[in-house]
Amino acid sequence: MARVRLALDTGGTFTDVVALDEKSGRVYTTKTPSTPEDPSVGFMAGVHKVARQGGFDTRDIVAVAHGTTVATNALLSEEGSLPGLGLIVTRGFRHVLEIARQSVPQGYGNSYFWVKPERIVPLHRVHEVTERLDFRGAVLTGLDEQDVVRAANSFASNGVTSIGVCLLHAYANGAHEQRIREILRDVYPEASVSISSEVLPEYREYERAVTTLVDSFVKPRVGRYVAQIDARLPPGLPFYIMKSNGGVVSAREVASQPISTLLSGPAAGALGAAVLASAAGIDRVLTLDGGGTSTDVAVLEAGAPHLSTESRVGAYPVKIPMIDVVTVGAGGGSIARRAADGRLRVGPGSAGADPGPMCYARGGLAPTVTDAMLVLGRIPPHLLGGEIPLNTQLAEEGIDHLADALKLDPQRTALGILEIAAWNQANAVRQVTVKRGLDVRDYVLVAFGGSGPLQAGRLLDLLGLRAALVPRDPGNVSAFGLLTVDVKNDYVVTQVQRDDALDLERLNSAYTRLEQVATDALRAEGFTPEAMRLVRTADLRYFGQAWEVRVEVPMGRLDRPAANVAVTRFHAAHEKTYGYSYAGQPEQRVEWVNLRVAGIGPLQRPALQRPTRNQSGGTQRAVDATRHVRFEDGGLETPIYARGRLQPGDCLNGPAIVEEFGSTTVVFPSQTARVDEFGNLLLERSG
Repeated sequence: MARVRLALDTGGTFTDVVALDEKSGRVYTTKTPSTPEDPSVGFMAGVHKVARQGGFDTRDIVAVAHGTTVATNALLSEEGSLPGLGLIVTRGFRHVLEIARQSVPQGYGNSYFWVKPERIVPLHRVHEVTERLDFRGAVLTGLDEQDVVRAANSFASNGVTSIGVCLLHAYANGAHEQRIREILRDVYPEASVSISSEVLPEYREYERAVTTLVDSFVKPRVGRYVAQIDARLPPGLPFYIMKSNGGVVSAREVASQPISTLLSGPAAGALGAAVLASAAGIDRVLTLDGGGTSTDVAVLEAGAPHLSTESRVGAYPVKIPMIDVVTVGAGGGSIARRAADGRLRVGPGSAGADPGPMCYARGGLAPTVTDAMLVLGRIPPHLLGGEIPLNTQLAEEGIDHLADALKLDPQRTALGILEIAAWNQANAVRQVTVKRGLDVRDYVLVAFGGSGPLQAGRLLDLLGLRAALVPRDPGNVSAFGLLTVDVKNDYVVTQVQRDDALDLERLNSAYTRLEQVATDALRAEGFTPEAMRLVRTADLRYFGQAWEVRVEVPMGRLDRPAANVAVTRFHAAHEKTYGYSYAGQPEQRVEWVNLRVAGIGPLQRPALQRPTRNQSGGTQRAVDATRHVRFEDGGLETPIYARGRLQPGDCLNGPAIVEEFGSTTVVFPSQTARVDEFGNLLLERSG
């Protein structure tokens, strides 16, 4: 009897599936179209499909891990205020969303404008309640419970179904928020309620309010989705959901922290790429996860992605621990069109899975990147090994119609679509490198996803990268990443203290409380104390600064020497991040701001398999056919290689097309592709 662990990553176009048989070590991969109207249908279709492929029964499944975009899509599908959302604040702070931050994100010439973000909740749905705490959590004014009752009745009468509660200084004392939630449950039990003291117990009222509201908005949507899948799985089967912080959490916990799943899929892809790159001996990596709807880009240093708590999803600042991923609307389904100014535009709008690109023959009315790839011969006239046939004639008609509008040759139009899409991806890469002081030429690009390998070679030239690596089964790297992560929960509390007057008892007490919460959560997930791992960090800054730098803090009882270790790490991290520090200058004081604890429960990871070299005949053994492929310099008769027949040590000279079940890799002229010991394709410029 097999023991199978499943991983499924649901994207906008396809659901990727990986199955690991723990007994034999065999890995099975497949893809199935996503079902946007009910993602759980595509999810279960993937489960049954991989079970047929692997020859096992669903009763052999011992655990399921899942990456989902339900929370992200719920936010991105709405513009302006989120429907059915209300907010409760401390009296006198009704305009916390209006005040926001004093940022200047837009400018024109030398004249800058103070641009405020759109309110996530309209003012008439913000209710004040009488209460007041000081910054240490002491009660200055008690809670007026009748104010809460009046707010609940107003919400019920006006169609508010999701309520966020964000009181002043609730990060230091959540008692008033907890009581408000109890009253709301009694008076208006149908509403979804989130309180800031649980979602984000940190100071900075604006970010805390928005994060809490987003959590409240996505909570019923994520809860329904997870419940639909859980009901279809065998009873009692361990079911984990990928979190944005690089860990997983059991499905039963997702309902209490749905916001943690916002970047679920992209996080899994970055972690899967980290494992593959580390095995290949590459320590400085850029990940390019190209899907049907978007492309996600991240930076890996020494096998680990950067983490951030200063993220945005669409227009909304979300202050939770996330793998630092930049997303751009450039994927295989990105729609090409003539803009109002007459120029060719590509994305961010996408044809998605339904109706999909024109070549899907499902009613798509606008040409996409996939249509351009097909017209130029970059991809075969089918996807998923022939499961999805592509209609070349429809793709050509779409490109011809756009070319007429642009007054361009159809072939030049198709090339232009791909060039713009590549530049959109290149700009995303620059956001995570050049914009942050990193030299993009020091990195190797790991390209995966269904569409990532198609443009990897072009990005190699556009960005001047060292090389580009395309793993085996690139379309399933995100799903594979779900099998490489541990259970992980993050906890935080604000404790603003000057280092030269540090109250070590307060710090130790706060860390002890956080560690107890983390330990209790891991115990509930089934981990023994011996298997758990706790990690302490803290956000530090120089006195007078507005933003912090996170550093690791020694475990155990925190004394003065241990605190000094953390401060020394802060000076070094500040130097690395900003190019300077005030180490050795006692007049420049250091301030502790937020204390953090991560609780980690390790899960078994799959071992990477090395393909063996067991055939002779050179690379010709892998050639299936030739095809006329159009590149920038003209059309070339190009060999088509079956990736499954390539072996370690093989080297291909471009131009070449390498096809496999879930993706296609384009080796451009003047490039080579070498197969390494793990079966990865390493693209480099010739010479």
